[in-house]
Amino acid sequence: MKLFVGLDVSLEKTAICVVSEHGKIEREAQAASEPEALTRWMGDLDGTIAAIALEAGPLSQWLHRGLTEAGLDVVLMETRQVKGALKAMPIKTDRRDAEGIARLLHLGWFRPVHCKSVSAQEVRAVLNARKAVQQGFIALEMALRGLLRNFGLKVGSISRGRFEQRIRELAAGNPMLEAATEPMLRARLSLRQELAGLERRVRQLAQEDPACRRIMSMPGVGAVVALTYRSAVDDPGRFTSSKKVGPWVGLTPSRNQSGERDVSGGITKAGDVNLRRALCQAATVMMHRGRSSWLRTWAAQIARRRGSKRAMVALARRIGVILHRMWIEDADFRADGLPPKVV
Repeated sequence: MKLFVGLDVSLEKTAICVVSEHGKIEREAQAASEPEALTRWMGDLDGTIAAIALEAGPLSQWLHRGLTEAGLDVVLMETRQVKGALKAMPIKTDRRDAEGIARLLHLGWFRPVHCKSVSAQEVRAVLNARKAVQQGFIALEMALRGLLRNFGLKVGSISRGRFEQRIRELAAGNPMLEAATEPMLRARLSLRQELAGLERRVRQLAQEDPACRRIMSMPGVGAVVALTYRSAVDDPGRFTSSKKVGPWVGLTPSRNQSGERDVSGGITKAGDVNLRRALCQAATVMMHRGRSSWLRTWAAQIARRRGSKRAMVALARRIGVILHRMWIEDADFRADGLPPKVV
């Protein structure tokens, strides 16, 4: 008898539901959220495991890798689709969620998610660390500005190098303000040094990767955007067509049709939000700075017809598609050449 296993993963425990090929619940249980514990539990089942499914999440890729190495057939399900299907349940529990995932697997009504390689996850970890340190650095600067503004002391527009000196000038003569700002300035200095180290590491990773060097040949694409794209796509061969990159990253218009109603709205915003943001940043840089190219001219024509915001989104989508084609063909971007043939 074929068995379909659904896993609802939490930090400590994983709810398990086993459904037979006839749709009957064969077994329900809980196990530790560890690949070894789940593998042992699967080994005690009576029957052939057709597939195991779990929702994409923080622990999912690690569990997916561990179960796959144990010889089990495991699939990751798209979070949006699982959430929409389970929303119909009037009572939400981990046990019911595991049952819902198992039934989605049994029916085949799910969209599989690519499980990233270990190297791609490591690069993503470095990028996330850089972003967290950068956000902390900016938050400290804004907090210092707001702290002094309460006393009518305005920092104004100033370079990063002179920011610390300017804060000390404004707080000078007030012991309470000096006591409040000095620890924050020391923390800011430490974050700035760590951020500089992470920036160097990111540039080094981009230069050492052949695919990233190809990607950075396009104007407006730097080390951060290249590594974000490289780690998000991971395996370019998983797309049968470069045109599928645009919908995958959520940069195509949404559509809501029912009967006489047919509404085309904004972009779907599905997929990787970090990659979507990186592509939009690259499109903005290309439109306003850097050398001219056929791609920039194409975006300028759209901006005259439809506005700069729509042009930016269209350019971001096309950048993602072209980068995939460059990666597949192992070719640099040609600013003065013809557009690459996208298939």
